[in-house]
Amino acid sequence: MEEPEMQLKVKKVTDKFTESMYVLANEPSVALYRLQEHVRRSLPELAQHKSDMQSWEEQSQGAIYTVEYACSAIKNMTDSGVYFKSIDSLLKHAIAMKDQLNAT
Repeated sequence: MEEPEMQLKVKKVTDKFTESMYVLANEPSVALYRLQEHVRRSLPELAQHKSDMQSWEEQSQGAIYTVEYACSAIKNMTDSGVYFKSIDSLLKHAIAMKDQLNAT
């Protein structure tokens, strides 16, 4: 091969090699820049979502407590049926005794 042709081929190879090294050297920084850019854009929205979720969780906990309290009250009312039957029988007995006293 002729020397000028060889020099041209060597220059092309070294230029391609240099370009490849440049791309490889800068690729991580470009990726990190894109990642930083993405985080900077999406972080405020994510923080707002987190705040909203915490607020909804507090409201849900309050509602759950209210429902559990209401269920407990209803259960206690159901369990108090025995007492109402006892009161009913005592009232009937008291009315019968009053009628008996009035009859004499």
